[in-house]
Parts: sequence; structure tokens; C-alpha cells
Amino acid sequence: MRKRIWIPAILAALLAVAFSLLTLHAWRTLHAPMTIPAQGSWLDVPRGTPLSAISADIADRGLLAHPRLLTLYGRLTGAATRVRAGEYQLMPGTTPTTLLAKLISGQVYLHQLTIVEGWRFSDLLAALRAHPAIAAGTASGSEIMVELGKPGVHPEGQFFPDTYRFPRGTPEIEVLLTAHQALQQRLDAAWQNRSLETQLKTPYDALILASIIEKETALASERRLISGVFHQRLQRGMRLQTDPTVIYGIGDAFDGNLRERDLTRDTPYNTYTRAGLPPTPIALAGEASLRAAVTPDITQALYFVATGRPDGSHYFSATLEEHDRAVRDYLRQLGTPVE
Repeated sequence: MRKRIWIPAILAALLAVAFSLLTLHAWRTLHAPMTIPAQGSWLDVPRGTPLSAISADIADRGLLAHPRLLTLYGRLTGAATRVRAGEYQLMPGTTPTTLLAKLISGQVYLHQLTIVEGWRFSDLLAALRAHPAIAAGTASGSEIMVELGKPGVHPEGQFFPDTYRFPRGTPEIEVLLTAHQALQQRLDAAWQNRSLETQLKTPYDALILASIIEKETALASERRLISGVFHQRLQRGMRLQTDPTVIYGIGDAFDGNLRERDLTRDTPYNTYTRAGLPPTPIALAGEASLRAAVTPDITQALYFVATGRPDGSHYFSATLEEHDRAVRDYLRQLGTPVE
């Protein structure tokens, strides 16, 4: 009788040991790094794809040794029904469990686009529509502003230069909305901290001037000085006479060479022929230019011209005579005949 009792007990013990060993093996397998190459690998999960199909795909590519185990683990834990669609980047060190955690948390790979200070709206739109991860649209600038809730607003200058991150398939209007909201936040903050000396009447005026400052200099030390020159000119009723606005007014016909006839040919953006600010911004302004536009460094300077130095600096003058001398010096450096 005792032998008959011992046999089932021994079998139960053996089964328990076997189950423990299998469980331990499964645990180790699920927590062991997958065979992912050093450069990483990509996983695209379309909406509605079951975990079993994802596991099989990874296994077929030689990245996962036990696809059924991952599927079973997902079903037992309830994770199999919570997998999110998207594009995932798999890097060395990823285990089946960390992969599953990434899939259910939706940690999709984020692509990026850097919007550059000084770009025109046309440059921004071209970059968006050339980006392989962005779902490009066909709307015009005015139609885009309607979609952003700003009908009638010119799109130039309405987007903040920065690096934006987004998952594959993001519509271009979503990137534009994020960039527009970022611009509004920074413009509002700059306007709230404007100097009492500013000649600007509205935040939009500040955006216009900031775009001109952005195109005039890349030197942080000069932005407020250039702003001061323009404020002085606005106060005195002088024309701004800034080349970047003239170039913007010429548009696609500009060939890179600004001629005397261009300075006298009237357009809404020719600040040699028209007083005050141009009707719209001429480029995307960064935060430093936004701040400079509303906090000018007021000096006696009414003019500035490039020095010709490699640093891109300018020479500031208080009188026309001094400015003319600086212009002649600059032309000599360029090898241009001076009369």
C-alpha cells in the first residue's frame, strides 16, 4: 500500500520540478537580449496587427528565437490586446519583455525636423513636404492659416524655429500647429516684457521687426543694437532702408545680386521707397530676435553696414558721413571700385 501512495507523490514532485524548470527557462528566455544587430532594427506595426503576427515577423528576421513564447506571455499577462500601432526602433539589449512593454506603451520612434531661423514660409513648407515621415498636404498658405484658426493672417513668420519630434505619418498641419503655438507663446512673452522705449504698437509689429533683425545679423551681440537703429529711425520718421525687405519684395525673381534699380523699384516691402515697417514679417524669427525687437539698445546710431570681417559683424554710425566712410571701406574690402 505504501508503494502505491509513493508513486503518485513522486510523479507529482517530478512534474513540479519539470514545471519549475520550464518556468525558469521561459523566464530566462523572455529576459535574454534578442539578436539585434549593432545598428538596430526597425519594426512597423500596422493598426490591428495581433501579437502573434508581430512575433512571427520578428522571428522570420532572425531577431527572436521563441515567437510562440512571447505570444503566450502576452496572452497570459493581458498585454497581447494592448499593443499599439506605430514604428518602433529596436536596439541591442532589447529583450522580449522590454519589447512587449514598448509595444503596449506606444514608445514609437520619433522623427525630427529642425525649422531654421531666417527661413521663409516657402522654405518651411518645402522641408515639411520633403520629409519622409510627414504626411504632406496640398493646402496653400492661406488655407493653412484657416486650418490653424487664423483666417486672413499672412503665414510668413507665424512659426517658431526649433526642432520638432513626431511619429511617422504625422500630418503636416499638426507640425505647423505646434510650431505656430510655440511662436505665439514666445511672442506673447516677449511683448509682455517689452521696453518702454519701443516704438512698436502691437505684437505683430514686433514680429515684423524681429524677422528683419533675424535676416540682418546672426550675431547675438548685435541684435539689440540693430533693433535700436530701427527704433531710432521709426521715431524720427526715417525710412528703415533695410535690404532684406527689398529682397523679400522681389521674391523668386531675386538672383542674389541686389542692384541700385532694385532699391528704387517700389514694392510693399521696399523700405527704401516706403516709410514704416513692411506689411508682414519676411522670415521666421528666433527667440533672441523676438526679444531684441522689443528691448532695443538705443544709441546714437542711425546706420549700420557690414564690416566685411569673417564674423559677419557690422559697423554702426551716428552720422551719414561716418556711414558713407564705412560703406566705402566695405566696398574696398570687396574689391568694388569706389567713386
